[in-house]
Amino acid sequence: MMSHPLMNRLRRTSLVTQIMIGLVLGIALALLWPQGALHVELLGTLFISALKSVAPVLVLVLVMAAIGSHRPGQTTRLKPVLWLYVLGTLAASTVGVVASMLFPSVLHFKDAATGVSAPGGIREVLMGVLLSAVDNPVNALLKANYIGILVWAIGFGVALRHASETTLRAVSDLSNGVTLLIRAVIRCAPLGIFGLVASTVASTGLEALGGYVHVLFVLLGSMLFVALVVNPLIVWYKIRRNPYPLVWMCLRESGVTAFFTRSSAANIPINMAIAKRLDLDESTYSVAIPLGATINMAGAAITISVLTLAAAHTLHIAVDLPTALLLSVVAALCACGASGVAGGSLLLIPLACSLFGISNDIAMQVVGIGYIISVLQDSTETALNSSTDVIFTAAVCMAEEQRQTQTAQA
Repeated sequence: MMSHPLMNRLRRTSLVTQIMIGLVLGIALALLWPQGALHVELLGTLFISALKSVAPVLVLVLVMAAIGSHRPGQTTRLKPVLWLYVLGTLAASTVGVVASMLFPSVLHFKDAATGVSAPGGIREVLMGVLLSAVDNPVNALLKANYIGILVWAIGFGVALRHASETTLRAVSDLSNGVTLLIRAVIRCAPLGIFGLVASTVASTGLEALGGYVHVLFVLLGSMLFVALVVNPLIVWYKIRRNPYPLVWMCLRESGVTAFFTRSSAANIPINMAIAKRLDLDESTYSVAIPLGATINMAGAAITISVLTLAAAHTLHIAVDLPTALLLSVVAALCACGASGVAGGSLLLIPLACSLFGISNDIAMQVVGIGYIISVLQDSTETALNSSTDVIFTAAVCMAEEQRQTQTAQA
């Protein structure tokens, strides 16, 4: 049976290009035929509903597999690399929070007041977090309690670190299966974006797109600040010399490739080749770089914090400094489970939104907005994530080599 030429052309067209086409067609339909645009809203509704269905399972399985895959005592230099991953992700999340407060964004929701209950302060937020954390895991999955899901995923992951290779292989296969499932859903993103954009522009006008451009600039500006200021400062702290030659080289050779592949996992061979050319310790980078592709998610932390605070600002929820700092930590933790899937960080936004009493329905509208701007957001996020993997690994190896040289000379 021969395939239709149109279907073959669609298969050869990248998802980014398809999303851009859906975005342009949605705007055109809304401007030329507003009534017709309102009728295609069903496409966006079905897409968001599918995301809501698979997101809880995605969080549980990916975080559990990521933590469980690392066995204790694998390498002596892995710990300092992991500390840099944690520091870099937390710093990036803080940058996203600060940028969101300096340049607040306004989004456009439908029935925005439904299900929203503003927290009274940090004490109420912490109480809600604790109660959600001890929820039954099955109930957490059924009710999309992302905080409870994350806690159970971490617990299962720590327990699996002592499991047999057969068990870990089964968990890895399950993770791959969930990844394939979510990729199948995301392949429908062009149609979903078409429906979302068409209905939004038809009902609210181009003002909504203006809000999307603003939040996109906040996201990209935060990521550039981390790539060109924060990461170099962290590298300088480790190697005590000009960090920019290393940073620029990694951004040029790793970041550019990751920008177009939109996958940290797909960029692992590129980072491995860079590490080998830099003559880094193979026992360190052979573990640290693949692990970094899973848990080192500075760009994802920025995406989660910026879009969550944009939702809070739109709903007129006051965010005090302690709560904002808590969001930084939660966004950093959430980001560790965002690997392996294009746009995976967007699916973790409901967890952060739950800190502010924002309902899951509203949070998934934020996810839909994230997919509208994902053409640039996700590519830039992946470029920052993947290039940082090799930057931090190289910094630790170079610092260790300097220490050994100084010891030998003494």
